Amino acid sequence: MSDLFSPFTLRGVTLKNRIGVSPMCMYSCRDDGVPTDWHIQHLVSRSVGGAGLVITEASAVVPEGRITPADVGIWNDTQMAAHARIVAAIHATGSVAGIQIAHAGRKASRAAPWVHGPAVPSWTCMAPSAEAFEGFAVPQAMTEADIANTISAFAEAAKRSVKAGYRFIEIHGAHGYLGHQFCSPISNRRNDSWGGDFEGRTRFIREVATAVRAVIPEEVVLALRISHTDWVEGGWTTEESVELARRVKALGVDLIDVSSGGLDAGQKIVLGPGYQVPGADAVKHGADMPVAAVGMITEPAQAQAILTEGKADLILLARVLLREPYWPLRAAVELGRSDTLGVPPQYERGWNALAKLAMDTDIAAPMHAL
Repeated sequence: MSDLFSPFTLRGVTLKNRIGVSPMCMYSCRDDGVPTDWHIQHLVSRSVGGAGLVITEASAVVPEGRITPADVGIWNDTQMAAHARIVAAIHATGSVAGIQIAHAGRKASRAAPWVHGPAVPSWTCMAPSAEAFEGFAVPQAMTEADIANTISAFAEAAKRSVKAGYRFIEIHGAHGYLGHQFCSPISNRRNDSWGGDFEGRTRFIREVATAVRAVIPEEVVLALRISHTDWVEGGWTTEESVELARRVKALGVDLIDVSSGGLDAGQKIVLGPGYQVPGADAVKHGADMPVAAVGMITEPAQAQAILTEGKADLILLARVLLREPYWPLRAAVELGRSDTLGVPPQYERGWNALAKLAMDTDIAAPMHAL
């Protein structure tokens, strides 16, 4: 049985616990892809809060791969230097810094989500096929040269990520972005070696994984985020996700981060607490490899149960950590594991008093009353 507060080792990296900060886009750069002080504050608040892994948001491997002009990038050395500040600050807290490298494909060139109105692309989007996401501009179908250049861009981004100090690199192949677009028959209508059957549709992701693994050190963790299903009839399936996981495992991918959806506006998602955990469970046991679970995991007992039942190896949290950056500290108190979590000395007396109060009064997480 895995404990939420037990260490987790992949390759040469050991996380102090099984709690991670899922990559969340902040849309808060200038039009240059350079992370700012906002990103340091946002991410380090979560590492101080006790998460074992903190993953920087989707960082575009080329300018036209950004979802919005305000996205983070990792395609040049100026951006790399800013990332290095983030990494150093996270590592100083005892957490491991990770990065998600990404290309938005046909879902690029948008305004930030809080800016309303129709899409007004500021650059030409590329995708496997000239098939638009609903309400978006029609993308340009990628040529062989475009595909080769994009794979090389992922490898270059990975090299910069390592130079910045990241010890965990995640390839974004989910949520309807470029890697997912290649995998799904809904968005990939190609009839060449990059489309058609499962072999062709998954070729792009497999070649990106191969290229990235070849340029990063042996001890650096390589993860892949996937959408295990499109939630649309005729789309990408959980069974295909299991087979893809088997294939990339052989290429040096160490962990699959299992999410879902995002490719088609007609998706019918069955929402509920832990609604994506069955996909993680299927990939973990079907491919016999470590997985991260995500999706409406909000309570410590719920997170622990997922690990206890062997459905995942790592719990990645998103919105709950926006509401409560110190969720891991609360979880340690609720689960009676406050002795295992290294609380910053500046906060130690307060948290120790909270743990004692919980033990003495036999109540769960009284922190909300403080």
